[in-house]
Amino acid sequence: MTRNQHEGWVSIARAVFAILLVAAGYEAVARSGQFPPTLLPTLPKIGTTLFAMLIDGSMIGHAASTLGRVLIGFGLAVTIAVPLGIAMGRFRPVEKFFLPLVSTLMPIPSLAWVPVFILWLGIGGTVAIVIVLYAAFFPMVLNTWAGVRAVNPLWLRAAGAMGAGQQSMFWKVVLPGAFPFVIAGLRQAFVRAWIAVVGAEMLAASDWGLGWVIFDAKEFLNADVMIASLIVIGFIGYAFERLVFGSLERATVMRWGMVRTAKS
Repeated sequence: MTRNQHEGWVSIARAVFAILLVAAGYEAVARSGQFPPTLLPTLPKIGTTLFAMLIDGSMIGHAASTLGRVLIGFGLAVTIAVPLGIAMGRFRPVEKFFLPLVSTLMPIPSLAWVPVFILWLGIGGTVAIVIVLYAAFFPMVLNTWAGVRAVNPLWLRAAGAMGAGQQSMFWKVVLPGAFPFVIAGLRQAFVRAWIAVVGAEMLAASDWGLGWVIFDAKEFLNADVMIASLIVIGFIGYAFERLVFGSLERATVMRWGMVRTAKS
């Protein structure tokens, strides 16, 4: 077993231990009798509900629907925000024009736009996608802009002294230097996208998606369904962090030596 594989298994073991510790604390509270079982179901009850929803395909369908909206809105946000953030970081007129707009719009909660978008777009999945786009856009554009501005000027001067042109300097100096910020923006944007899509599915009265499942289960006091849906959301988020963003980070900034791993 290589060192990286060993560290990977150690990391997974630590994550499993942390989850088991939290689960044990929850189970102890659920069985203490301080709360009605309807409001605080035990883990076996939640597990049974989750298993049944997975077997009949309903949970998979709702998760796929929500994930699809997240990926579409998130992808659109990245496609627009990364080039804009780069342009803001490299060209002062672009920065002066867009930065006040970004600074003004970013503090407005994405869910505050849901009623407005319902009036414009009607009820359905389109509203959720637009809300995800709005929520994910600002972390991406600001992190990309900050990353481009944070590139060490000494690197640029050294590259220029060695005869690098503007195009070569961008791809070999500016982009690698800014990429740690870009990945941080991806992580923040993905988290905000999930918060936005779940809220949008609740408020926009969508009949399919994890947000709708949670909202509908609340009406019937089905806490086990609600918590099972939350577990699925957490699992998807963890999987993306480990498999997508972690792999992207290892293949780029760690490989380039732009960041170092934390010491255990």
